[in-house]
Amino acid sequence: MASDKISVSGFRHFFPTEDGPVQATGTIDLAIREGEFVTLVGPSGCGKTTLLKAIAGFIAPSEGTILCDGKPVKGPGRERGVVFQELAILPWRTVRRNIAHGLEIAGASKAVRESTVARLVDLMGLAGFEDRYPHELSGGMRQRVAVARTWAADPEIILMDEPFAAVDAMTRLTLQEELGRLCATTGKTVFFITHSVDEAVFLADRVLVMTKRPGTIKAVLEVPRHGSGGRDWDSFTADPEMRNISEQVMHLVHAERGAR
Repeated sequence: MASDKISVSGFRHFFPTEDGPVQATGTIDLAIREGEFVTLVGPSGCGKTTLLKAIAGFIAPSEGTILCDGKPVKGPGRERGVVFQELAILPWRTVRRNIAHGLEIAGASKAVRESTVARLVDLMGLAGFEDRYPHELSGGMRQRVAVARTWAADPEIILMDEPFAAVDAMTRLTLQEELGRLCATTGKTVFFITHSVDEAVFLADRVLVMTKRPGTIKAVLEVPRHGSGGRDWDSFTADPEMRNISEQVMHLVHAERGAR
């Protein structure tokens, strides 16, 4: 049985303001197993990104503990890669060199850099664009580069905060399928925040649903494991079990609109 890669216990966070502390989250406990893809959905402002930033080590919890591989998170670490909605690629570097950036910093050999970049270019549908600069790419292509760049550094844990929210609907579907294949191929542990219920279910092994602010986890839904090549949207939309899970998640999220 896979061990817990991420463990969050008694987590609560408050942000200081001139009028006193504002509670961002309620008490959160969760565990994510090694190799698991967990998605998190919930109302805007419920504390999803706050939780992800704490796991990434960008903020220190007001209360509680966060462990990665049994070790306390005390700040950012190379074992945790982060992909935000805002692009984090370098405009003066080509696609190839953006993907290789973390490897260069780590001192990887040219052979390792080239083989890693070639594999990720293929997996993320970037073939033929290796020598293009970000300004020559569409938004969807730039986000592919951002994902590939994070994977290239080979972190054990990938944290993703609505990475596809800014792209058009058709591109988003393609990116979701490519991410599913990438995860199936590499076996990374992934924690993924989204506002899209269908995206959450399509990608996940488990879906977590949060309450309105201050958010707590109100429900956990298991999603049947996809095959070695990841899911595709044609089979997903035709699967009654998947549609049923999506409807359950949608009902749980919508219920928070009237929650007090």
